[in-house]
Amino acid sequence: MSKAIYTNEHKNLIEKLKSARLSAKLDQKTAAHRLNKSQSYISKMESGQRKVDLVQLKQIAQVYGKNIDYFIK
Repeated sequence: MSKAIYTNEHKNLIEKLKSARLSAKLDQKTAAHRLNKSQSYISKMESGQRKVDLVQLKQIAQVYGKNIDYFIK
């Protein structure tokens, strides 16, 4: 397995993060507010500059109205 952050699996996750946010009809600023994060945090997460841990992913899934399986399958 590659140690690079930009694996296909990681690219798939960041695409799903943005897609889920948009389907929840949230802009980055609103999503950030609901997650108690900054807008730049969301931007960096969606551009792949920031890794997402499982606890964060669980919170994101709740805010975006998705099951966590959506992001990891």
